[in-house]
Amino acid sequence: MYRTHNNGALRAEHINSTVTLAGWVQKSRDKGFMIWVDLRDRYGITQLIFDEERTPKEVMELAKTLGREFVIQVTGTVIERESKNPKMPTGDVELLVEKLEVLNQAKTPPFTIEDTTDGGEDLRMKYRYLDIRRNPVKEKLIFRHKVSIAVRNYLSVKDFIEVETPYLIKSTPEGARDFVVPSRMNEGQFYALPQSPQTFKQLLMVGGMDKYFQIVKCFRDEDLRADRQPEFTQIDCEMAFVEQEDILNIFEGLTKHLLKEVVGFEIENFPRMTYDEAMSKYGNDKPDIRFGMEFGELNAVAQHKEFKVFNDAELVVGIAVPNGGSYTRKEIDKLIDWVKRPQVGALGMVYVKCNEDGSFKSSVDKFYDQEDLAKWAEATGAKPGDLICVLSGEASKTRTQLSALRMELATQLGLRKSNEFAPLWVVDFPLLEWDEETSRYHAMHHPFTSPKPGQMELLDTDPGAVKANAYDLVLNGNEIGGGSIRIHDKETQSKMFDYLGFSKEEAQAQFGFLMDAFQYGAPPHGGLAFGLDRLVAILGGQETIRDFIAFPKNNAGRDVMIDAPAKIDEAQLKELNLKVTL
Repeated sequence: MYRTHNNGALRAEHINSTVTLAGWVQKSRDKGFMIWVDLRDRYGITQLIFDEERTPKEVMELAKTLGREFVIQVTGTVIERESKNPKMPTGDVELLVEKLEVLNQAKTPPFTIEDTTDGGEDLRMKYRYLDIRRNPVKEKLIFRHKVSIAVRNYLSVKDFIEVETPYLIKSTPEGARDFVVPSRMNEGQFYALPQSPQTFKQLLMVGGMDKYFQIVKCFRDEDLRADRQPEFTQIDCEMAFVEQEDILNIFEGLTKHLLKEVVGFEIENFPRMTYDEAMSKYGNDKPDIRFGMEFGELNAVAQHKEFKVFNDAELVVGIAVPNGGSYTRKEIDKLIDWVKRPQVGALGMVYVKCNEDGSFKSSVDKFYDQEDLAKWAEATGAKPGDLICVLSGEASKTRTQLSALRMELATQLGLRKSNEFAPLWVVDFPLLEWDEETSRYHAMHHPFTSPKPGQMELLDTDPGAVKANAYDLVLNGNEIGGGSIRIHDKETQSKMFDYLGFSKEEAQAQFGFLMDAFQYGAPPHGGLAFGLDRLVAILGGQETIRDFIAFPKNNAGRDVMIDAPAKIDEAQLKELNLKVTL
């Protein structure tokens, strides 16, 4: 037995007990006649004491050689600490060491294994196995485990069955690039890694499983950012004989369960908002509703004056920044520079200060009088002391730009509190979206999404107006889950493929297996998938998912720890009948 207790276990009641501990040397303090060592494992830290009057001489000498991150085993007597440490759970006691064995020596680590470390992100990713020893990372991985357990418990009680689906599948168009895997036994042919288990979970419904879930790896070959990885984890769910309301109720319940069980946050109301309303009020389909600053459209009160910029714009829209009237000209100029960055792309910004006395001061006073500006304040909900920020231009771009500014201002003003949670259902998405590059419609979600009841006929006359029987769950301005009621009959699915530009041959080649299955009595069904990485990060008070993943990849999609992706040798290429042309 390497240990009788872990390093977070010892308390005052253990005084005078003989125990054996094992772990890593956090740090050592040598006073000559006495040595203190902090011994760390996953559970905590226990202070060891080596005393030349009470510790065997050979143990004392060995203790002097201990370096940071040495792996050791010690046996001794638990004694009361003279200088207690109330910040440590084990701070009332220490271990007077009688036996010491060095299980493994360690090189000096490239960064300090402390809560606040001197290692940069790239260095810590290269030595991720060391970074995991640090409390902030370790605790995030434990937190992820707790969320996963809570999910499994909730869904199991609701009669969901966890079923594994394949990782080596057929390449199908689902919106992002596939990762492909060559087949040695089938020359010139490739598997794809699944972007989601979409078709398999539908086939499980055809198979009568009724309620399925899976915490599953998914893969997308796309550009990366703070909340995106090439391999990510979904809580994937599907149900048979359900309508949209059934699904929303189940997964609203799951979200409430997680908020209460994992973070102790109780909430009753999950507001619902249509896609059109979200875009109109917030400029995106995943609005953060923890704070206000809703959009106020100003076309009716800002156009048809002498200001050409607004007159030529498809949309003039503004937000009221609470207490922003105190901003200096320098601070406002910073905001203008911020929206003009290439990442945002606005050409400029008009502002109005709402003075405490009810008057207004704007950057366009030459064109608008006090009565005009009062109408702007009314449209944006601005109060005395606020600042109105106005953008204009092509409608969809301007909404996107103002949405980015709204989020930036909320961050600056401290309105995006990590310990507050504001869930929201966004419903009634467009079924199709027009792609200028290909000059045809694409499925906004995926080609298996059903139109809203009664809207199938609209596909022939006004495809862009058709609403999808789809829904997204938004939490604190992040989409944490999304799904839809699926098409469940071959005829409707064939029509959808036609509208999306698939030829009969293409549809059969890509999805013939699903179409065939629908002929054998597919039930009405639908589902939802949560992004587990993002959900865990938000519940943990952050929006960057990387630290909640044990071995993440960097923004170039590389694992710098194992140096992957990497070249393979000529023998492997030959065996797979592949040739690299670079």
